[in-house]
Amino acid sequence: MGYCVLACSLVLWFVMASHTIGLSMVEDQELCSSCYDYRDALAKAILFFEGQRSGKLPTRQRVTWRGDSALSDGKPDNVNLRGGYYDAGDNVKFVWPMAYTVSLLSWTALEYQREISSIHQLGYLRRAIRWGSNFILRANTSPTILYTQVGDGNADHQCWERPEDMDTTRTLYKITSDSPGTEAAAEAAAALSAASMVFKGVDSNYSTRLLRQSKSLFNFADNYRGSYSGSCPFYCSYSSYQDELLWAAAWLYKASGDSKYLTYVLSNQGWSQAVSEFSWDNKFAGAQTLLAKEFHGGKNDLSKFKSDAESFVCALMPGSSSIQIKTTPCGLLYTRDGSNLQYVTSSSMLLFIYSKILDEYHLSGVQCGFTLFSAPQIKAFAKSQVDYILGNNPMQMAYMVGFGSKYPNQVHHRGASIPSIHAHPNKVGCNDGYSSYYTSSNPNPNTHMGSIVGGPDINDHFNDLRSDYSHSEPTTYMNAAFVGSVAALLAT
Repeated sequence: MGYCVLACSLVLWFVMASHTIGLSMVEDQELCSSCYDYRDALAKAILFFEGQRSGKLPTRQRVTWRGDSALSDGKPDNVNLRGGYYDAGDNVKFVWPMAYTVSLLSWTALEYQREISSIHQLGYLRRAIRWGSNFILRANTSPTILYTQVGDGNADHQCWERPEDMDTTRTLYKITSDSPGTEAAAEAAAALSAASMVFKGVDSNYSTRLLRQSKSLFNFADNYRGSYSGSCPFYCSYSSYQDELLWAAAWLYKASGDSKYLTYVLSNQGWSQAVSEFSWDNKFAGAQTLLAKEFHGGKNDLSKFKSDAESFVCALMPGSSSIQIKTTPCGLLYTRDGSNLQYVTSSSMLLFIYSKILDEYHLSGVQCGFTLFSAPQIKAFAKSQVDYILGNNPMQMAYMVGFGSKYPNQVHHRGASIPSIHAHPNKVGCNDGYSSYYTSSNPNPNTHMGSIVGGPDINDHFNDLRSDYSHSEPTTYMNAAFVGSVAALLAT
């Protein structure tokens, strides 16, 4: 208990201290002394995506316990849907969260290019982005068709087998003009726009193709509006589609410079809501942060987005009069129990980016009621969330697999929990996987390096159990947001 009180006190002390003492001393002590190897954390967080790959693996694949899988995806409709990412510990490909993953990775590559390049990880990050963006391009088979899911989620969840052995139905789901799904199409547009900027100076032809298809997807999303429910009960829309349309339009404006996307945003600014989470379902805070930077850059008509972005900051910061998200006893943001670290990583990513905006435009901070939070304070709180994930917590373990000496060993992940096809080439069937590996009390035979798991409960406690998927399962979008969060710490 003493450890917990000390850890919490240090975080809260820094956040509040600058109201009464000089910032420079506190900033030097808290931001310039790193307890963890953030370079190693970033490299492993990016490496994770190679373990999630579907399709024909490249010759320079570094995660060697994986093999080729799902090579016939798309065959029932005579389309090529090989590649992409399995979204979590299962063997289904969901385009909506995959596109969100690509958006976050691309944003990180743009914000922290110099820092990531300095530790020789930019090439790996670009490959991770391209693996996802290539799949989105293939899934968008016509101007009014986007394949949004490969694999029957219910059937898949009844089996425990390696992707390489997979024999469950690879059902195809798609959205069309007659059966729209605006959220998925708009997120795909956002992802391709962001990715087009990443590759603009690297592969101009590819960048041009990404931007062209992004514009087409946005038109599809906007002209054929309808909320996405095709993959329920696994990824359903709860926040409707206005957030994705604003998010996509903001990225398209950023990528193309075309004023019609700025006009679109301004015409629909009434959609913008003050929120307290940023997630695969709710993109308002992301769009608001992008547009707030444009506001500070001189586009005064975007003041609502700046105000809403700052409301997001105020909803998270300890000591704010308008705080909405509770924390665990040791200071971890706690939005909800299901894979809570997805909200922690996405929130910390946005806090770092907003503090960067404050620094860039020499702004004093964010006013939350009577309390002003400076950029160093916001960074320090975001850093505390990253450090908690890397081991500064009562369990004294990293919630990133392979980081440090203590981390989860029973990750809820089919491929990681069954011996590699290279070590055990005989097929492991659906039921055999459950009886022999899912229920095993042994550590996973394959270390899924860099995986961020769902994290502890509301009381800072974590059971390392494969069956506890809410806390032990990794997801691509959780890792993508962590890449953005830890990259920010290289900058400090």
